[in-house]
Amino acid sequence: MIRLASILYSLIGSSLAGAAVIVVLVAGHVSVPAILMAAAVGAVAGLPVSYLVARRLYQG
Repeated sequence: MIRLASILYSLIGSSLAGAAVIVVLVAGHVSVPAILMAAAVGAVAGLPVSYLVARRLYQG
């Protein structure tokens, strides 16, 4: 399951990081620290999401 979660993380983590950066830019925060923080938060949020998706795929 860890193997599947790591493959899913490459997709989910980058998607969440990109979405977080877009949200920050739309909100008007165009500084480099704000963009980097949003990307980091999105990447970290991708960890539990990819684990939950992998677990759900194995159960189903």
